[in-house]
Amino acid sequence: MANKKKKLMQGNMACVEGAIYSGMQFFAGYPITPSTEIAEGCSRELPKIGGRFIQMEDEIGSIAAVIGASIAGMKSFTATSGPGYSLMQENLGYAFITETPLVVINVQRGGPSTGLPTKVSQSDTMQARWGPHGDYAAIAVAPSTVQECHTETVRAFNLSERFRTPVTILLDEVIGHSRGVISLPEKGELEVYNRVKPTASPEEVLPFEMTPNLVSPMAGYGEGYRFHVTGLTHDVHGFSTNRSDEIFPKLDKLHNKILNYRDEISKLRIENMDDAEVAFISYGSVSRAALQATAIAREAGVKVGCIQLYTIWPFPEKELRQICANCSKVIVGELNMGQIIHEIERVLPGDIEIHAKQRYDGEIMTPMQLLEKLEEVL
Repeated sequence: MANKKKKLMQGNMACVEGAIYSGMQFFAGYPITPSTEIAEGCSRELPKIGGRFIQMEDEIGSIAAVIGASIAGMKSFTATSGPGYSLMQENLGYAFITETPLVVINVQRGGPSTGLPTKVSQSDTMQARWGPHGDYAAIAVAPSTVQECHTETVRAFNLSERFRTPVTILLDEVIGHSRGVISLPEKGELEVYNRVKPTASPEEVLPFEMTPNLVSPMAGYGEGYRFHVTGLTHDVHGFSTNRSDEIFPKLDKLHNKILNYRDEISKLRIENMDDAEVAFISYGSVSRAALQATAIAREAGVKVGCIQLYTIWPFPEKELRQICANCSKVIVGELNMGQIIHEIERVLPGDIEIHAKQRYDGEIMTPMQLLEKLEEVL
């Protein structure tokens, strides 16, 4: 670590650095607080590496441009917040059904509507899973430090390319606007995954073929392959279908290419859980408060542990059941009125008491607030 290049930067800019490290070549977006620094960073850095930055007229155009660039073969992403993420949902559904890899960074702020543009929130957690209509499976990850803004952005691009799907990074205003010294990895130090290209001839290729791992090789427009792309439910050739024997496999594919590989996608941080009787479960900026609260409680002799969710969707239910098996109580910390807690209630056994510590006034969660909740439930 001592010989690594270190740099003081904002969380939003660390996302830009992570995207560039991943081979990102295209950004389209519309400025919106508190994500604007990501667009600003891309506007400065992409021209230096031969990439392309474009400010679109709105978030609908932004996500459409990102989809088009990805289909043309470029690793692409956008960044937004609140109302902008809502505007992107229809086209995100298009990306799911067309199996187009891309990354969306949602730097969460208070809502609904214009809400609290400059204050923190985690109230888009469920939207990252259920935003577009229809049946599909989603991937969403959540960094909690400036360093993780870099590493989780790299992971998000890898997951997107590996599974040929959109991936959301659920950042929040506190992490996006925090500044810290991070270690920038050398080239080749972190894995960078690139989409699989077809090996069949242009005449023989099936753009949406059913492969053993359910991820079809993806050619880029302009690479000698011609294929049809539509938001209609389609067959392996890419053309719309109303046949049951083609609809079932297509929708099963959208689910199972993600859910069959939960173990590969899931990522958690576990602290002091070997003998824990009570566990804090959190994600994003709340995890920082939970880690400190755990350390303070441990010093006081309380057997408490901490679980940080890096992967939000698909929800790491198997891992949580195993890790919390010996706990009697769980405290779920969130900056919303209660979202991920419902998933925890769904997956943990009924004999584990589940308690909520929620804050939704746009301010940060503090270690003392979590410790007060811990004292209340003991």
